[in-house]
Amino acid sequence: MIRVIVADDEPLMRFALRTLLESQDDIVVISEACEGAQMVEQAREGQPDLVLTDLRMPGMDGIAATRSLGELPEPPAVLVLTTFDTEDGIARALAAGATGYLLKDAPPEQVVAAVRLVAAGGTALAPVPAARLATAGAGRRGASGPGAAPGPRGRLAGLSAQQRELLRHLGAGLSNAEIARSMHLSEGTVKAYVSRLMSVLEVDNRTQAAILAHRAGLAGGI
Repeated sequence: MIRVIVADDEPLMRFALRTLLESQDDIVVISEACEGAQMVEQAREGQPDLVLTDLRMPGMDGIAATRSLGELPEPPAVLVLTTFDTEDGIARALAAGATGYLLKDAPPEQVVAAVRLVAAGGTALAPVPAARLATAGAGRRGASGPGAAPGPRGRLAGLSAQQRELLRHLGAGLSNAEIARSMHLSEGTVKAYVSRLMSVLEVDNRTQAAILAHRAGLAGGI
């Protein structure tokens, strides 16, 4: 059972999300929060598997709260659900520790799928945020010359076919178990391969690897 906290300052949105999620046999909403500090306190006490949060809330916002969640002894996964798709908001949320980013106009089935995926250790990036990150990344890396950093495709140039397939799966947000089934490997082997791939790409986590896959055109959103 996936234990979820829903955080949003709009009561109607919290009600809608609770109704949607609890219509599923494998998801339960253990509490609701109307602002970030309350969300963090509930997570500390309830130890959820996942927090589904808006970005803009009164008091402590979703980004600051996400950062605080990451400091808990057993931090939950964080899936952002918001109306704001600006590049800065997306980047700040992911940098704070969120591993999923959806917009509030996402279809209900996409929200449910993302909750399951992020709770299982995967990454969920909606198509619009992913596209914005890809475009922004291409723009920042558009410079050329001896001192220019390699673009996304350049960073992938030395990868083996197996590593590119693995990165494509990370970009699609698959968990280690799902990657293992797709690539016919053990879950332990996939974990080791992911660790090695992140080292080669010089990224700190799966979310950064997924963003790189999107920027290089290797993956689409969920």
